[in-house]
Amino acid sequence: MKKGLLIVLSGPSGVGKGTVCKALLKKTSNLTYSVSATTRQPRLGEVDGVNYFFKSRDHFLRMIEEDALLEYAEYVGNYYGTPREFVDKTLEQGKDIILEIEVQGALKVKEKFPDGIFIFLLPPSLDELKDRIIGRGTENETVIDHRMNVAIEEIALMEHYDYAVVNDEIDMACKRIESIIIAEHCKI
Repeated sequence: MKKGLLIVLSGPSGVGKGTVCKALLKKTSNLTYSVSATTRQPRLGEVDGVNYFFKSRDHFLRMIEEDALLEYAEYVGNYYGTPREFVDKTLEQGKDIILEIEVQGALKVKEKFPDGIFIFLLPPSLDELKDRIIGRGTENETVIDHRMNVAIEEIALMEHYDYAVVNDEIDMACKRIESIIIAEHCKI
């Protein structure tokens, strides 16, 4: 059995990573979503091992010490990270696995897993990205400006990726990523 591919999809906030990832998972039978670990409490209806691997803070800190995470971050008082064991088991089963993570997390994964396939998702333009962020209706002008500045900094890191895909239309972005996956499986 051939080992699966680790596919890392990242890009600026508002570019549509989650939307593209969900669409890819519906279309691609051999693709598994990487379930993250977190120290936050489960929300109503969330299932351990499906939505997240829910861990105590002590357990998560042990995972950090034991290098059991490909990447991790602390956000609003809780830890979030990508468990190495889940990724390794999925790949050993011959399944491809996709991580939908922010740029800084992707660069940490690349340090530990340089053979991964790193795909940078781009907006059609910075104006379109700003329109998408505004369209959410959840941020004020200061936060939007901050997100745009961060997006420009993240786009400058695109050179560390293997591929760049423009998310102009979800179906087209998915087709491009599917083509990348097919090509990587044919690689010698």
